[in-house]
Amino acid sequence: MSGPTHPRFHPVTADDATPMDRITERKTMADTPLAKFFEAAARFEASDLLLKGGVAPKLRLRGELKALDAPPVPVEEFERHVEASLSEVQWQYYAEHGSIDLGLDFNFGKGAGPQRFRCNIFRTRGLTAIAARRVNNSILSFEELFLPSVLGKIADQRQGLVLVAGITSSGKSTTIASMIQHVNKQRACHIVTVEDPIEYLFVNDKATISQREIGIDVPSFTIAIKAMVRENPDVVLIGEMRDRETFESALQAAETGHLVFGTIHASSAAQAFGRIYDLFPAAQRELIRTMLAYQMQAFIYQKLLPTIREEPQYVPAVELLLQSPAVRKRILEGREHELGEVIHGSRDMGMQTFTDSLVEMVQKEYIHPKVAMASASNPEEVKMRLRGISSSR
Repeated sequence: MSGPTHPRFHPVTADDATPMDRITERKTMADTPLAKFFEAAARFEASDLLLKGGVAPKLRLRGELKALDAPPVPVEEFERHVEASLSEVQWQYYAEHGSIDLGLDFNFGKGAGPQRFRCNIFRTRGLTAIAARRVNNSILSFEELFLPSVLGKIADQRQGLVLVAGITSSGKSTTIASMIQHVNKQRACHIVTVEDPIEYLFVNDKATISQREIGIDVPSFTIAIKAMVRENPDVVLIGEMRDRETFESALQAAETGHLVFGTIHASSAAQAFGRIYDLFPAAQRELIRTMLAYQMQAFIYQKLLPTIREEPQYVPAVELLLQSPAVRKRILEGREHELGEVIHGSRDMGMQTFTDSLVEMVQKEYIHPKVAMASASNPEEVKMRLRGISSSR
């Protein structure tokens, strides 16, 4: 098997740990035996690759882990290959923190072709392991991703905050990429993204897109966000919003006339508010609540579910909370727990509950009813809705 050519590691470093003159340091893993496992992941169209010294490499296919028919790389050899693939700065960061995030590009030539992986190298019981997520080379449309078409109207907004919520591996980055690509095709504007690491690579269409990666283009989110106001953006993507300073900056950017996209770990659109408030001291929460009430354009919660079809393998069940007077009133009064009821009564505005989405996916014969009920917060409601669908046929 011929090896890949010109792969590239993107370093990711601590907020204050990377001197500016060392940010662009590069290393390659083109000549390490680990590259063939990435090529196998691309060839088999696996969603994920798991590697560890002394253990058979594994691919995730349709949600299940399958061992590759290949001998494991000995522990000592595996450690050497990983160290050889990292720059000195990267290796020092990994040694200190026990994990490091990387974006990895390959060009495998004929067969697998160009491929991109989002990788986490981490230490487990004193040994190194790699978890790599394969990123789709193309940016798909809402229709191709089985997402609600109203996402296009959300992306057409000129100002405000759009958050995509979900657990890990719920497709948040893919949905955000589709919305950014929609803007790219529709509007002559400047889009600035700050990512850790960059996942989808955009090509300028009507928009001009500047993608900044932590550790390569800028040392930290903090510095990138502070510099953003001088970069004349119209649309902003701030990777994962996970700390107080990032959210404050995002809300300030929305207040000053920018459309801001971001992701957050939450298990519903309404729960996302609680996750945000928890980042701030009690004295600041009313101010943040007021800012959110006026600046949120949409909170989107999604979860990927396995289908009963050969293709697609997964579809997203999506809850949509959109800006409206009723939504703003609930937020200002601290009644975010009632937002589910608002969504339920605002379907004509494009909102939908998670249950709505589950029922629709069953009705369209994408997912099994048991999957829908297992994924629902109220399985009995799904069951009753599905009985209603059956009786109306």
